[in-house]
Amino acid sequence: MPAFLRCVFFVAIISLSANSHSAKPILDAPYPGMLTLKVDLSDAARKIFKVQETVPVKSGPMTLSFPKWIPGEHGPTGPIDGVTGIKITGNGQRIDWRRDLEDMYSIDLVVPTGVSLLNIEFQFLSPTTGGNFGAGVSATPRMVVLEWNQVLFYPAGYQTGKIEITPTIKLPAGWGFGTALEQVGTSPEGARFKAVSVDELVDSPIAAGRYFKRIDLAPGAKPSVHLNLIADRAENLDLTDLQIKHHQALVQQAIALFGAQHYDHYDFLLGLSEKTVHFGLEHHQSSDNRAGAEFFTSETAYLANPTLLPHEYVHSWNGKFRRPAGLTTPNFSVPMKGELLWVYEGMTNYLGEVLGARSGMWTAEQYRDALAMTAAAMDHRPGRSWRPLRDTADHAQVLYNAPGAWSNYRRSVDFYPEGSLLWLDVDTRIRELSRGARSLDDFIKVFYGKDPAYARTSHDVKPYTFDEIVKTLNSIQAFDWAAFLNARLSSTSERAPLDGITRGGWKLAYTDTPTELYKARKKESKQLDLMYSLGFVVVSDRQHGNEPGEVVDVLWNSPAFEAGLVPGMKIVAIDGEAFDADLLTNAIKRAAKDKAPIELLVQNLDYYSTVRIGYSGGEKYPRLVRVDGTPDLLTPIATTK
Repeated sequence: MPAFLRCVFFVAIISLSANSHSAKPILDAPYPGMLTLKVDLSDAARKIFKVQETVPVKSGPMTLSFPKWIPGEHGPTGPIDGVTGIKITGNGQRIDWRRDLEDMYSIDLVVPTGVSLLNIEFQFLSPTTGGNFGAGVSATPRMVVLEWNQVLFYPAGYQTGKIEITPTIKLPAGWGFGTALEQVGTSPEGARFKAVSVDELVDSPIAAGRYFKRIDLAPGAKPSVHLNLIADRAENLDLTDLQIKHHQALVQQAIALFGAQHYDHYDFLLGLSEKTVHFGLEHHQSSDNRAGAEFFTSETAYLANPTLLPHEYVHSWNGKFRRPAGLTTPNFSVPMKGELLWVYEGMTNYLGEVLGARSGMWTAEQYRDALAMTAAAMDHRPGRSWRPLRDTADHAQVLYNAPGAWSNYRRSVDFYPEGSLLWLDVDTRIRELSRGARSLDDFIKVFYGKDPAYARTSHDVKPYTFDEIVKTLNSIQAFDWAAFLNARLSSTSERAPLDGITRGGWKLAYTDTPTELYKARKKESKQLDLMYSLGFVVVSDRQHGNEPGEVVDVLWNSPAFEAGLVPGMKIVAIDGEAFDADLLTNAIKRAAKDKAPIELLVQNLDYYSTVRIGYSGGEKYPRLVRVDGTPDLLTPIATTK
């Protein structure tokens, strides 16, 4: 291109960028033409993803956007910082572009006359440390998980559900993969998939690895459901027959609960590694799950958190087929509003735990032990006195990445655990008011079940509002649900709402003997939780760079707090002996007998001091205790249907 023309185009880009954020409507029309996207993961071992994309265009100013607000992550979390080496050409000529000065996720350019197709090349440098969700470590030399929002630009001003794209993926030789996408061919460029909307592409991640296993969880059934496993080591793919039966039962129990399936097929994607970030991220026809390498091969790992997959599976109904109106946006540039996350995530948390019990992953007793740990944690949240549950949802886009220190006082995304308590309260209240004739299960079937207006099986989203939730609850059981829910959402009581537990015939108690679930979670987390006695959590064993003795959190106004302990300190010695987790629990026992303070030598940055904690109440571990003479509602809730 002649130099003077390049100058003209550059001036046009400057003008476009300066005025790009005047209010513009998002077109409710199909984008003209088909985009293509080719991603080469051959260099995944070095965490370098190579991208080639084509976009049909017309001459004139345009904006390309990188996905910013990622569904399921509930915030502006698109990892734009990983995008490097951007080169845009048309008819073989390089086209200048400039980042939008107001929206760092958009680039502005002018398409020259005669250019009808943009060619975009760049690399995505997958994270090497830290981060959450797609901004976390997702690749090792033997496995990789690709979230398509990491490697995609789309034309701004259109609904992403109405932009069609054809994706292709190239993997290292011999690697297997799982995805909800439909493969339609193979070439030297890789596996080619059926054209989908940009929405559906972002909603369909790929998990691939040298060690790959696919397990049928619904043999002979339609729609099909599969578990796709990838791992750094072949032995980590060895599920027991009982574990397979648990996950097959999960599918059966979920279908029995919801009464309908809104997907063409479903694929659990599960990466097993100590080298990647661990989380679960929901999608309509799949879920991106990451867990420790020994998730299936360690009894304690499987016991500690078997509800990862049940939780994400529930999201196919609650979060994907049905979604809060504030989270149902036309494209990935429009901000999401999280005020109903106590339903989206809170109810899902409750149902995921219930389905974990109903499918046999937990016994009814283990389900109650998990509920006791949740109840105790929420009952030791001094931050409840200033931040109501509603604000943890409203502020979620910030809280997901908030520091862990002082989380009991600042509060975090508590709509997950407190959601379990809230919806248990709703469930037991319906059972009590209806004298056992109805339960939350009846609400679930109506609210998330079949709807002739949404007859397609996949990717139709039916938004919901607070008013519809209240109306549907009242159709199941008459009650002032609006007042009840608003009271729970706005409460600034320091005590957690435990009515669902007590109405269920149980009460929260503390004993000096930990449950098996507590011990399993202690072993897997490498942390010793003493929140209910001394008032702090400490690293017990070395893991992921954390050193034994590091103080993770301190309960506001607890004995440890009053003594001067703060998060970030490191306990060097206990009563004159080098730190050891067992030594600390023995010190608690000894203090209960001799009433003497527990003396800790602590390191705070480069400074050392002595902290003396005056506590003699002994060990305290949460569990639920049966209340005589009351009906037991918790056992039926956790029982196979």
